[in-house]
Amino acid sequence: MKDTVTIYQFTDAMTRDGYGFSYEGSKALFEYLIQLEEDCSMELEFDPIGFRCQYDEYDSLAECLSNYSSVSTLKQLQDRTTVIQIPNSSKIIIEAF
Repeated sequence: MKDTVTIYQFTDAMTRDGYGFSYEGSKALFEYLIQLEEDCSMELEFDPIGFRCQYDEYDSLAECLSNYSSVSTLKQLQDRTTVIQIPNSSKIIIEAF
């Protein structure tokens, strides 16, 4: 049995208790995961803790790149992992690697 999670439930869970995701970031991640489900014809389990461990939100590309010495450009980052650009901001979310 699976429950359908709304964007409101998702963003509430991802931003609760200062887990590091902004409302805009959690919304962008939700939209990415919904598209992933559609593209891959699969259903993801709603696991906020797992998502928080799998994805990281950064205030800027420069902040992200400072944590990874093996990459120095957005292109290199995109070649290594999933990069979700948050609309109307300089923030990004990456799948941790």
